[in-house]
Parts: sequence; structure tokens; C-alpha cells
Amino acid sequence: MNIVSALLFLLVFLVLNAWISWNGSLFWSAILPEGMMSAYWIIYGVIAVAYIAAMLLRRALPYWGYALLKQIGSYGLAVLFYALLLVPAGDLIYGVLRLAGLEAATALPVAGWTASGGLLVLLLKGSWNAWRPIVRRYDIEIGKSGGAYKSLRVMVASDLHLGNIVGKRHLRRLVRKAEELKPDLILMPGDVLDDSVEPFVRERMADVMRELRAPLGVYVSLGNHEYYGGHIPEYMERMKAIGIEVLTDRTVLVADSFYVAGRKDKAAESMQNGRLPVAELLAGLDPAKPILLLDHQPYGFEKAAEAGADLMLSGHTHRGQMAPNHWITRRLFELDWGYMRKHAMHVVVSSGFGTWGPPVRIGSRSEVLDLRVTFTGSQEKSG
Repeated sequence: MNIVSALLFLLVFLVLNAWISWNGSLFWSAILPEGMMSAYWIIYGVIAVAYIAAMLLRRALPYWGYALLKQIGSYGLAVLFYALLLVPAGDLIYGVLRLAGLEAATALPVAGWTASGGLLVLLLKGSWNAWRPIVRRYDIEIGKSGGAYKSLRVMVASDLHLGNIVGKRHLRRLVRKAEELKPDLILMPGDVLDDSVEPFVRERMADVMRELRAPLGVYVSLGNHEYYGGHIPEYMERMKAIGIEVLTDRTVLVADSFYVAGRKDKAAESMQNGRLPVAELLAGLDPAKPILLLDHQPYGFEKAAEAGADLMLSGHTHRGQMAPNHWITRRLFELDWGYMRKHAMHVVVSSGFGTWGPPVRIGSRSEVLDLRVTFTGSQEKSG
């Protein structure tokens, strides 16, 4: 983002917040005791600018101050997003009530409480959806031999976004899900980190993540947010130290029975070393063995199917995270959430375990995938 774009974004951001705060002041000035409006302006101002202030002052602030501002500001982003929908609704209610003959002193509190109550309900429900992950099960048949395995139970968790917002407490929920599901294999298709590796290190998240265990291993691919953070070598070393392998355009033959392939994220295509085409990544693998492909962003299903992948796992979209954003993701991606079949290849896109920005989900849920994979091909070894 260049300086002109950044300044334009900041201007729009400030104008929208000024409009929302002015509308809010009309309501709160009618119900707050005299002299309390200064508290309203201070509270709204802090909530509104905290996230941007955290980003701009990151190097100047102590870590705890940066983390606190970012946490406050994350909810401020959710307030801004839904206030843009609810403030016009409140204005409309006020106008209808006035046309119906109600006095302004009556119509204003009704409209204000309706909009404010709606915002509170959305934030509470959205927080519940974000912090209470559910398990979604998919039964998948792959028409190949699984070698020593006739079936696999695979746990998938994408988009953890570990950082200042999503931390050890939520990560422990993932560990508990793994203990409940008892998967044979755990796969995480990207965006384990929110951006910087610093919170992961400072808050010793590796101590919790090392508890993720499966008999056949834990494998991870990179997402765009690992690239945004720019600490990929350190991240990979820290994951390796706790027994989790990060696959960057690499394939692993697991138990001489099936492959797990992990691609670099699509963001790498604009960088110097780029990433391998999926056909090149999977070239040379035994086509008789099942291939499970981790590719963070749900693009290129056709090419992955043609290259021989049997199951492609993605995340990235969060299913829009906060409705009505799912109307956008539904049009941007061939599959933004759920399951589809692309020729012989199965595709599953997760809405993710964590959140980006506001820890709020409306119209989506934080989820863990429970894949029951059955291999229906002959168990005889290929020539």
C-alpha cells in the first residue's frame, strides 16, 4: 500500500467513524446525565482508533501496550463494520416513528436502543461463534489403496491466526478437540500465525501446540499471513522443534501408504523464488498412492485434480467471517466453504479455527474438520 492509498484509507476510516460517533452522540446525549458526554467521546475515540494506533506505533510501544491496543481495536473494527449497517437502520426507524406522529424525545431513544441493542447482540453472538469451535464431519472415499490403512481419521484446522488476539486459551481448545477426536493424522493448511512470530514466542504458544499429537504426524502448510509476518525461517524452526513439519512445496510419504503434499502460499508467486506449479510438485509421486494436498488459498482446483491430487484442503476465506461478507467470498472463489468434487478429487475448504481482526463471527463458525477417509482401492501392491 503506497502513501497515497494509505492516506485515502485513513481519511475514509476517520470520516466513517465521525459519522457514526455523531449519530451515536444524538442518542446518548438524550439519555446520559449532563456532563457525561465527554466520557462517551473518549471511549468511542479509543475504540475507534486503537487498531490503527497499534499498527502505527508498534515500534514505539512496549509489547503489552501494543497488544492491549490491538485487542481493543479489534472489537472497534467489528463495531465500525456493523454500525455502518445499524446506524442507517436506526435513522430509518427514527424517521418512520416521526412520520407516525411520535415526538422526537420518544422516537430518538427507541431508534437508538434498537440500533445499540442490535450491535450488542451481534457482538455477543459473534464472540460466541468465534470462541466456541464446532466439529464438522466429512466422509470421503478415495478409490486407491491406502497401503497399510483401509481408512484414516484426519483432523484439519486451518487459519488459527495465533497472535495478540487468538492466543493460548483458544489454542488449548484445539488441543482438547484433538484429544476428543483421536485422529490418525493432523493437517493445518496455512495461517497458523496471524502475522508476526513475536506473540507466538513471547507467550510461549509452542508449549501448548506441542501437545497436538497424532500417530501419523502433524503437517502444516504456509498461508498468506506467514508471508505478511516475514519470519518464516524462524517459524519453521520453532515448529520443527515441537515435532510439527511445515511443508513448503514439499511432499512426504507417510508410513509408505499415502502422501501429504504442502504448497507454499499463493502469495509466494509474487516473490523472487515463487512457488512450484502443482503439477511439478506432485510429479514423480507414485500415482497408485493417495495424495493429500494442503494449499491455503482455494484456487486452482482444476490443475490440482489434473496433477493427481485426491484430496485438497484449503482455508483462507473464513467464509467471510462476518456476514454479509460471505456474499463476497461466495463470488470470489469457486468454493469458499464446505465440500465439492472436482473430477476425481475431493475439495474441502474450512472456515477456519481462529479469526482475523475482530474475534467475531456472524454467519460462520470457528471449526475443526473431522475427515473420515476410506480407501476403496485394491490393497495389493502396484507393480
